Amino acid sequence: MIRTNRPIPVDKIRLLIFDLDGTLIDSRLDLTNSINAMLRHFHRPGLPEEVISTYIGDGAPMLVRRALGDPDDQAFFNEALLYFLAYYREHKLDNTYVYPGIHESLSAIRNSRNGSPMQMAVLTNKPVVPSKAIVEGLDLNPFFFQVYGGNSFETKKPDPLGARTLLHEAGVNPEQAVMIGDSANDVLTGRNSGMWTVGLTYGLAPHSLQEAPPDVLIDHPQELQELFVPVASNQPPCSA
Repeated sequence: MIRTNRPIPVDKIRLLIFDLDGTLIDSRLDLTNSINAMLRHFHRPGLPEEVISTYIGDGAPMLVRRALGDPDDQAFFNEALLYFLAYYREHKLDNTYVYPGIHESLSAIRNSRNGSPMQMAVLTNKPVVPSKAIVEGLDLNPFFFQVYGGNSFETKKPDPLGARTLLHEAGVNPEQAVMIGDSANDVLTGRNSGMWTVGLTYGLAPHSLQEAPPDVLIDHPQELQELFVPVASNQPPCSA
């Protein structure tokens, strides 16, 4: 279901910026396995997926810090982070998949503008190297002109630096762009950048959207197409 708090002027939108985890892909199991591999390596008990899922969204360092219980030993934390990143680099696509309906929605959105494709990009707090590898490995690369990660800039979402960089690269104004994601971080990034916002309840952190309500809230990936593809583009041509 699409629920609108503030209508987005879809006909004026020229750029869509997507979060990655919980928005385009379900990466919970691979992240859970990688965190638990790190915990086992340091002789610590593993954590259930439903707990680790609540730690995702603020970048790899914060994910590891939360899983370790916020340790004071910085050298230990750095070692644990490096172990996690190395393990995840090798196992990032073991179980991660694109949410059903995402490929179809992105394709419909891209092809719905009468020869002027919608510009689309990814802005995630996940490190940029595995982010790009996942986007490419899951055949999402053709849809996006840019993929930025949590270490692409000095700051992460909800700081607007990454979003503003994408606005500049796309040559659009904030009111012509939409930030799309499953967490308050994404909504706040959009707000901090002057963009429109779409929140997704099917992702990893839909509870956080109560703290920062988006302009539009949707429940299924297919509704991205319903929201951003003009009605006329969905109609078959009239026969003579």
